[in-house]
Amino acid sequence: MNDGTVPARRHTFEAAQRFPLDRFQVEALDALDAGESVLVAAPTGSGKTLVAEYAITTALDEGTKAFYTTPLKALSNQKFGDLRRVHGASAVGLLTGDNSINGDAPVVVMTTEVLRNMIYAGSPTLGDLRYVILDEVHYLQNPYRGAVWEEVIIHLPAEVDLVCLSATVSNAEEFAAWIQTVRGRTRAVIEERRPVELRNLYLVGERGADRLHLLPTFVRAESGEMRPNPEAARLDARPGSRGRGRPIRRLRTPGRVETVARLDDEGMLPAIEFVFSRAGCDQAVEQCLAAGLRLTGPEERPRIRRIAEAHTSGLTGEDLDVLGYGSWLAALEAGLAAHHAGMVPPMKEATEEAFAAGLVKMVFATETLSLGINMPARTVVIEKLSKFTGERHEFLTPGEYTQLTGRAGRRGIDETGYAVVCWSPFVPFDQVAGLASRRTHALRSSFRPTYNMAANLVRRYSAEVAHHLLNLSFAQFHADRDVVSLERQLERARADLARQRAVAERGPGDIDEYRRLAGALESERRERGGRRRRGDALEALRPGDVVLTRGRRGKVVVLSHDRGRSGTARVLALTTGRELVRLGPDDFDGPPVPVGRLELPEPYAPRSASFRRDAADRLRRVKAKPGDGATDRDHQGRVPELAAAVASHPVARDAARDSRARAAARADRLERDITRLERRVRSRTESLARQFDRVLRVLE
Repeated sequence: MNDGTVPARRHTFEAAQRFPLDRFQVEALDALDAGESVLVAAPTGSGKTLVAEYAITTALDEGTKAFYTTPLKALSNQKFGDLRRVHGASAVGLLTGDNSINGDAPVVVMTTEVLRNMIYAGSPTLGDLRYVILDEVHYLQNPYRGAVWEEVIIHLPAEVDLVCLSATVSNAEEFAAWIQTVRGRTRAVIEERRPVELRNLYLVGERGADRLHLLPTFVRAESGEMRPNPEAARLDARPGSRGRGRPIRRLRTPGRVETVARLDDEGMLPAIEFVFSRAGCDQAVEQCLAAGLRLTGPEERPRIRRIAEAHTSGLTGEDLDVLGYGSWLAALEAGLAAHHAGMVPPMKEATEEAFAAGLVKMVFATETLSLGINMPARTVVIEKLSKFTGERHEFLTPGEYTQLTGRAGRRGIDETGYAVVCWSPFVPFDQVAGLASRRTHALRSSFRPTYNMAANLVRRYSAEVAHHLLNLSFAQFHADRDVVSLERQLERARADLARQRAVAERGPGDIDEYRRLAGALESERRERGGRRRRGDALEALRPGDVVLTRGRRGKVVVLSHDRGRSGTARVLALTTGRELVRLGPDDFDGPPVPVGRLELPEPYAPRSASFRRDAADRLRRVKAKPGDGATDRDHQGRVPELAAAVASHPVARDAARDSRARAAARADRLERDITRLERRVRSRTESLARQFDRVLRVLE
């Protein structure tokens, strides 16, 4: 495009920016001016959105259209408001599952699913479309919704150029190469430098200490390189005192109130603390209010109230009562707020405006805030490094950590941003440091031929064209490049399997047979004597009851009851060797049943040597009656038979038994891994198109 309009438009656009353009921004704008699609991979807050704004400006100048897609309705709503303020209400529309505003405008903001549906429906709105901005394009690795991004990239008309905005990923060039294969000329523009330096910190509470430890996660070594802070590692590893035979942790997870207070003392507000539940966000605000935290001055509170009233003016008094407006406003005026998808938009938008204005100092938010919403802070606090996905708890990935901490540091305001991770008993410091040190992660496809996708494809395309489009997916592109790596993994796995099998088979007896017997014994013990049943039976015992235990203790007499630290039922008992022992459910093969009874000596004094001698003498004279106690087959089932088979097996007498069993277990895992890797190698020829055919057969 060398008609003379590009330099003038570009000059005007650059002159309107608050900051001089960075190198990566200039390179991305050059790509758009050259008629190329562009993938911009850069840290959060670095200014990727400027590239999208230039594409929109270009489309408006040329009399064409630009669509701006996001993964979230909340992000679409915010972007809609931002673009309307710049380009005017008549030029900008919004299409989400909830709203349809000015859908024929030259600039339309929408969720990615809406655009996918428009493409499949052949919507006339796609006419004159010049640019599609795919914000947060790394979302395509989401296992539930990620395939939508690939469908859009594959199916959009060839004349449409893409502006893909992504967090920093390690395989950006590969992803751009795939887009180029599918759509034509595409440039990868990569920026790894953050506009504001990020400092990683570790926040630790200590029992008995009022003040929290706030330690740098990394320190500079004599060589000049940054390394994990040894002081934090020592603090995390130092044992505590012992209580009842087990160590008591000296460290504790910092409370939310004291965390906010410490950040305030250190001048590290405003801050966002990520809490991975809506209820947790609301609870955190209530805790801070109840503790009397006030982070605002008298001149700020009227401004906050005006913002709140402006955003909620459309709600009735009854609505406000139901939404807890009074307590929400009290927290807001104190500089505290929650932010999550369960809040109504007016309250969320008021929180965003007040925070952006520097009036609200502390926001407790779910992770949706990390996706593009314009709320940068000086500090980001991550309460814990795992989250519940709806099915299980999963550890944060390096990409998710980078996304969350990307909010730390306000460009033009802060010289340094802070990422604070709270101590947890479940995550050692070296794991925290390892996560913080991995700046990038590889983008992986979640694209699979689903029933919905198959139905849309056959409605719009012939089978041959549908196969062709599926083979263009990033998943297929990535699979083709992975085969050499997979074959190498197979070689290593097969060699390791041979070594483990050699160790497992080096000795008397069949180790696999022994493991099957031992597994059956353990399973039978669990089935016959469940821990809860054994605990209930323990609680039913009376002082003076004689029971049989598992192992060398044999026959014991019950003296009294107590409970372990976890509340587990236990008894204090005496052995025939005068030893006082505490027994729990795991000390019995099945629910313990008295095999006899004796009168305990008087006075009752278990710590007295004469009491123990007298009681042990009486215990030795008690004859256990077969069929009455814990060895009864009603309780034991096949336990005695299996226990005898395990004990008499040749492997049981082998000194190397445990190492052989470990090697055999490792070999089993390797065999499963090899099967999985072989299947992945076969899937290179067993293409997505063939999976698509199988889905179609089910539908037919």
